[in-house]
Amino acid sequence: MNFLAHIYLSNNNNKVAIGNFISDSIRGKNYKKYPKAIQVGILLHRHIDTYTDAHQTVRLSTKRLHENYGHYSGVIVDILYDHFLAKNWNNYSEIPLEVFIDDFYDNLEAHFDILPKRIQQFMPYMISDNWLLSYRSIEGIQKVLEGMNRRTKNRSQMNLAINELQEFYNEFEAEFTLFFEDLRNFTTKKHKDLVKTIFEKTI
Repeated sequence: MNFLAHIYLSNNNNKVAIGNFISDSIRGKNYKKYPKAIQVGILLHRHIDTYTDAHQTVRLSTKRLHENYGHYSGVIVDILYDHFLAKNWNNYSEIPLEVFIDDFYDNLEAHFDILPKRIQQFMPYMISDNWLLSYRSIEGIQKVLEGMNRRTKNRSQMNLAINELQEFYNEFEAEFTLFFEDLRNFTTKKHKDLVKTIFEKTI
């Protein structure tokens, strides 16, 4: 899953959301350097990624892309699924998407000093261009895919995946909807397990 989903799946806890957001920049056991609630978020992110990669419904989505994009298919599906989460946000939260995103940006700024340097560097652009809200539109997803393609020096051709999104839009959306319900249930349980392990009490 991509940024928006990881933040959403943080149980409405600011520190867990920070951990979930920075997890890809934290290697191995370095997560132990962070406050316990952030540790929960970092580990939760890892479990979400493992669960997502193994899920049969997600594999249907990645299979549709594999011939053209190879091992980048999973990254593309993560981005497409964030689009469907943003588009259907009202099905998953009573908090308006714009409010949820603004609150998260405030949370990032409040924790700026403990963010990994890579995230400190791109965070201002993320906020000024409102990446998270842009996921809601196909145009926004296209910009994200174009940016990802540039990072691979055009090797991935991920920018072209907007064509598959448009051609198989209903299929991708149905797969996201089916998978995300399973993921929400998994994450709720996993969060409780991690809290028990790290805190031995509820956050």
